[in-house]
Amino acid sequence: MTSPPRPDQRRDGPPLGFARHDHARCVAAALAAAEARCSDRDIRFTPVRRRVLEILLDGHRARGAYEILDRLREEGFGSQPPVAYRALDFLTRHGFAHRIERLNAFIACCHPGHAHVPAFLICRQCDAVAETPIAPAAGGLRQAAQASGFRIERAVMEAEGLCPVCARGAAA
Repeated sequence: MTSPPRPDQRRDGPPLGFARHDHARCVAAALAAAEARCSDRDIRFTPVRRRVLEILLDGHRARGAYEILDRLREEGFGSQPPVAYRALDFLTRHGFAHRIERLNAFIACCHPGHAHVPAFLICRQCDAVAETPIAPAAGGLRQAAQASGFRIERAVMEAEGLCPVCARGAAA
């Protein structure tokens, strides 16, 4: 099931990570969605969890755990790896972030609170990442799994290429 685009994501344009948008509004909307979802589910959205989500929302870039830990350390949130890993585990478990396998990094979810199967478009030149929803029934993976009696519980779709900015630079 795909989810409708958020108000700050154009329906006919590129995925949010590659599109120009009102970033302050985008960050505020994502934080408000996380706070509301945590409140509805009676789960704690601690200052560290909030700050890690803010770091992930900064520029819609994938960030490694140690990069996040360095920022947390600089801001006085702690200096031990479990600080970052626990926050990242919380954010991914509750659908506020995704792990980008190819980069061994994390990115904020563009559709928190909506059931969706994300695909990630990763620029091989600048490491920009864009999330875009895909139909889970699309492609041959589901058909192959069904034919063999396998039940898919989680699939990660990552494509590598050039983002619009790098593609324009390569064409010049």
